[in-house]
Amino acid sequence: MPSTTPLKIAVQMDHISSINIAGDSAFALMLEAQARGHTLYHYTPDRLAMTGDRVTAALEPVKVRDEAGRHFELGEAQVTDLLEMDVVLMRQDPPFDMAYVAATHMLEKIHPKTLVVNDPASVRNAPEKLFVTEFADLMPPTLITRDRAAIDAFRAEHKDIVMKPLFGHGGAAVFRITQDDLNYGSLYDFFAATFREPWVIQRFLPNVDKGDKRILLVDGEFAGAVNRVPQAGDLRSNMVRGGAAREADLTEREREICARLGPALREKGLILVGIDVIDGNLTEINVTAPTGIRAVAKLGGPDVAAILWDSVEAKRAARG
Repeated sequence: MPSTTPLKIAVQMDHISSINIAGDSAFALMLEAQARGHTLYHYTPDRLAMTGDRVTAALEPVKVRDEAGRHFELGEAQVTDLLEMDVVLMRQDPPFDMAYVAATHMLEKIHPKTLVVNDPASVRNAPEKLFVTEFADLMPPTLITRDRAAIDAFRAEHKDIVMKPLFGHGGAAVFRITQDDLNYGSLYDFFAATFREPWVIQRFLPNVDKGDKRILLVDGEFAGAVNRVPQAGDLRSNMVRGGAAREADLTEREREICARLGPALREKGLILVGIDVIDGNLTEINVTAPTGIRAVAKLGGPDVAAILWDSVEAKRAARG
């Protein structure tokens, strides 16, 4: 139902001309906000500026429509103090690099007077593949390191492993290394030359071919889920890598995982979160720009965008 109190919402995102609206969660959120009568503004992270404690951005009024190729109209940009906004959606895609970190520091200056979704300090302090280790008992065996001896020992113990960059995204540079894989040494050298930070090494979960479930939580509560099934011959189930979306219900184990995570997410102000679960094993907690909203809706699941805006509107109303 449309809100009785229209909000001014700025969306910090990759340029709207570059998105694929069929699967873009930021676009789904914008469509729902517009339908509720809220006013939308668009800007890219490079348009942020900070002078002292004042944070501004060159905001463009934006209208959206669910039509590929003509999905947006932008008005004239105007430099605006972000404290004039009711809400800022931080929705640019990773990589989670120093530019991303800098943006969280700047948005921290306006939050919570302007509600930033998600809390920028928590986004900075809870990268997806590190925050999840606070729930190690829910995960497959996991090692975070770039030390060859430590990886050798982990591989000797678990035989079949996966290596991936700590701040990777979208399934890029995810490799399975079997016990007798002759590419292991070359892959180690490639990672050492490419990534300065540690890497994630996990025991391989053979049931990944049955799907990697993306579960969306709003305010720490289950909001929707989609099972992402990898293409034949591919380890990765990410939909940007060709994974197929399938309707999904939660198992008892997955409900247990959601219940365990909920209080921590609420405490950290992580309003919209996407967790990844393979065969009952929690593998990631995605807090930067979680995806899956449109896939859930297309499969007849809950309207996660509506659930999110119900929550945000209630938070703004509570603050007067």
